Amino acid sequence: MQRLETIFRAIRQRKRPGLVTFSTAGDPDLATSAQILQTLDKVGVDVLEIGVPFSDPLADGPVIQRASERALKSRVNLTNTLEMIRSVRNTIRAGIVLFTYSNPVVRMGLERFATTAASAGVDGVLILDLPIEEAREFHDVATSANIAPIFLLSPTTSEARIGRAAQLGRGFLYGISRLGVTGVKAEVASNVDELVRRIRGVTDMPLALGFGVSKPEHVRQIGEIADAVVVGSGLVDVIARSERNELLLNVENYIMWLLKEDQGDLAHARHSEIDES
Repeated sequence: MQRLETIFRAIRQRKRPGLVTFSTAGDPDLATSAQILQTLDKVGVDVLEIGVPFSDPLADGPVIQRASERALKSRVNLTNTLEMIRSVRNTIRAGIVLFTYSNPVVRMGLERFATTAASAGVDGVLILDLPIEEAREFHDVATSANIAPIFLLSPTTSEARIGRAAQLGRGFLYGISRLGVTGVKAEVASNVDELVRRIRGVTDMPLALGFGVSKPEHVRQIGEIADAVVVGSGLVDVIARSERNELLLNVENYIMWLLKEDQGDLAHARHSEIDES
């Protein structure tokens, strides 16, 4: 939890938006997932969101659904996802946030899940289908394990629910710029400025904003109004389309293309800021 707070404090101090990426654990396999995380960290990604594959991912679009299907065929689940995270945590400086639906957590048991995730090196957890009104127990158990509970905010989220998410949330809030399922979009949603205005009217908590980000212009546009930009389906699509021997290089090049700046300097600056804070 403290790692996320440190990262977002550094992002605000450097006055350059952070980058948050999403990838599905076990796509194409767990060993390669670990290498993908290390590659993303190397090029300066601030927070790594790792999705636990699930058989009924209602919030996910076709690209991420297919990634889940591929991972599930390889028997990837919550337990071995956490084992994979544990295996690379000491090699990664970025924050790690686990994305999951509630069913795998319930099957494992909330307290066991929290302690296992914390010991694996998870910094935050977002349970996609957990209503904020029912999140008090999740908050209590997660924060007791030093894990940041993270909540989604959409264009239709009321000010009251924004306030509740800020009250129970830690690390950062995750804003989605449009309704519907995830997926690459041609343009950033036109109502994104209004969403940010409404959130900022309630809380100054760090905000990561995504849903459809896939181009450098998207990153620049969202980076002007949010603390961090979330890239999900675009990256998952790169992973899906890549041959194994080119996958890691393609991932690296995609992130460099999105950011359009010297990634060596970016990674060095990100790591130096965290070390000094």
